[in-house]
Amino acid sequence: MASDRKLHAFEEVAKHNKTKDCWLIISGKVYDVTPFMEDHPGGDEVLLSATGKDATNDFEDVGHSDSARDMMDKYYIGEIDMSTVPLKRAYIPPQQAAYNPDKTPEFIIKILQFLVPILILGLAFAVRHYTKEK
Repeated sequence: MASDRKLHAFEEVAKHNKTKDCWLIISGKVYDVTPFMEDHPGGDEVLLSATGKDATNDFEDVGHSDSARDMMDKYYIGEIDMSTVPLKRAYIPPQQAAYNPDKTPEFIIKILQFLVPILILGLAFAVRHYTKEK
């Protein structure tokens, strides 16, 4: 690890959220993983989805190998200023209108999926009945 432990503000780290400029916060430490983006086994999308937040849980949940943990040292650029990290917010699901099956297009489609085959079958019997030679 680098001997200088620069303290980074959360807002500063959160700005680095692109493929060509990607910083992550893992266990209170800041890592510039930009050079590793193309080589990451999970792809760059995985790293990008962990930007702008504390990615410790994301990192630990995957179960990285010891060699992956050792590799982190070369990307270390400093510590995060914990006083600038926002408190975790509870997830609040978006408000949705109550589901009314009688007024949705899906309801009409389900009725048609039932009625159209019956109408075709009825038409086939009618045509057969009236075109039958006597």
